[in-house]
Amino acid sequence: MSEVPEAPWLDEVAWDAQGLVPAIAQDAATGEVLMFAWMNRDALRLTAESGHAVYWSRSRGRLWHKGEESGHRQKVLELRVDCDKDVVLLKIEQIGGIACHTGRRACFFYRLDGSGWIAVEPVLKDPKEIYK
Repeated sequence: MSEVPEAPWLDEVAWDAQGLVPAIAQDAATGEVLMFAWMNRDALRLTAESGHAVYWSRSRGRLWHKGEESGHRQKVLELRVDCDKDVVLLKIEQIGGIACHTGRRACFFYRLDGSGWIAVEPVLKDPKEIYK
């Protein structure tokens, strides 16, 4: 990604009442949706400047540099917004092959089967080994 100066393009994003926008991380090579998170203005600006995904963690109440604890960073190859500019799409390379804190490739590993959700993707690495 190229370096981005202070960004009037941020004003074009349709931020919600909390100053957030939904963000989807998609594997640039395969098209697989790996995860969903939130971004605030600083997270989106830092992502564009650094070329690595930065999100807003609602549970932590702070910026979250993806992979800061796990090492599973996301190299951002392209940033897009949808037609209403109210959803961000990050086309990424997932470093280490794991995007989910459960140790799976992607966060969307539950599938509705009859009347319940079942996990259909394997754990690639035990989270206890990832997060110390």
